[in-house]
Amino acid sequence: MKPNILLIVADQHRHDALGCAGRFPILTPHIDRLAREGVFFENAFTPCPVCAPARQALLGGRAPESFGALWNPDFIPMPTLSPDPGFHTAALARSGYSCALVGKWNSSISFSPYDFGFSTHIGYEVYNAGIAVKYPTLSYRNGWFGEPTPIALEDSKTHWAASQACSLMVEYAKQETPWYIRVDFTDPHLPCRPSEPFASLYDPDTVEPWDSMGDPLEGKPYIQRQQIRSWGLEGRTWGEWKHTLAMYQGMVSQIDDAVGVLLAQLDSLNLTEDTIVVYTADHGDLCGGHGMLDKHYVLYDDVTRVPLLIRYPRLAHAGHRAKEFASNCLDLGATLGELCGVKVSAGHGIPLTPMLTGESKPGRDFAVSAASGQQFGLYSQRSIRTKDWLYVWNMTDMDELYDSAADPGQIRNLIHQPDLMEVVEELRKKLHAELRRREDPFVCSGWLDGQLLEGKKD
Repeated sequence: MKPNILLIVADQHRHDALGCAGRFPILTPHIDRLAREGVFFENAFTPCPVCAPARQALLGGRAPESFGALWNPDFIPMPTLSPDPGFHTAALARSGYSCALVGKWNSSISFSPYDFGFSTHIGYEVYNAGIAVKYPTLSYRNGWFGEPTPIALEDSKTHWAASQACSLMVEYAKQETPWYIRVDFTDPHLPCRPSEPFASLYDPDTVEPWDSMGDPLEGKPYIQRQQIRSWGLEGRTWGEWKHTLAMYQGMVSQIDDAVGVLLAQLDSLNLTEDTIVVYTADHGDLCGGHGMLDKHYVLYDDVTRVPLLIRYPRLAHAGHRAKEFASNCLDLGATLGELCGVKVSAGHGIPLTPMLTGESKPGRDFAVSAASGQQFGLYSQRSIRTKDWLYVWNMTDMDELYDSAADPGQIRNLIHQPDLMEVVEELRKKLHAELRRREDPFVCSGWLDGQLLEGKKD
């Protein structure tokens, strides 16, 4: 019997904004349940901290820069993913799965979900039309920094999406065929506007700052200081940021409540044992980290490190915390195909099955991410993250090196420290090899190889 699949994808959910992550007292009891009953990947990273490229990587298992998906195509037109019979959704559909997408698409401007194996897509257009009728005077005042919404929880986008997915579970259960339901939330993408009781769940006066807050940006690429100017964030104090963090954390807890609705439906249908549940995100969010908003022009853990939890009671070791590195969007298609006995194109990913079953087979000891800028101009950078180090290759500015064990906020750039040159050289070589494997155009062209193989003259 093939397992069902419930894939839940949040938008801009930081890795440390979970109760089970153990860093901050954020209330996520239902996602914590997935950690207790499944596997929590402590070192999961996105291949690209931008919405559309990350989702394309998730759908196709290929690094987005390898096929030209460098930023969101609705901002600056560019290539997007084309259908392939080897992509996991198409392969699952051919093997008898009913495949549905609820929520955000954002994976192709030329093709629809139906071209990739989905037989059902319930987008947010229906939701938005209903809200416009029920809340005709809805307006907000605080812009990107977030604020409570007057929309009732049962009318919220998170719980509407969960309700749609629950209805699909009931429908598919009657058919007695395996199903794949992907729920794509648009939260906690800024601006965060949680409903009550989550809007007032966190007192701004008691929330803790992220490890990366208070960064003076000394000895770092110029573009980071320019990012603060571009957003108009100069001089913003903790007294102002704390309200944004409270709204972000409230929205995370609201998403968790919607996850609870989904898990309760599985329980009520007696499908828990036979369903693979995945919770992850396209990427993280600065949310005040390093004095910035959103996710562009940096490759800090704030934006590249993501939640990844997989529960499959028939196989996964309950309560296991995998320390091997995972590239969530690249690896999930290969993983789901292997778990379901369906042949899919691995692309640039690898199956995470050994980490689920507790096999001794070694996994990755690093993760690579790439970004190319967005709304304030284009800017190419690549990073490699290991247990101890984060190295960022900024092609047109100084590079960055952070001792992530001693400096979890990644505030002190050590790239010019003489006694670390061997560390830098080794990381550059490893990054170069992985970028070549991923068909990165800047490495495969041969034009910039010298920056990594011979060293930059910073």
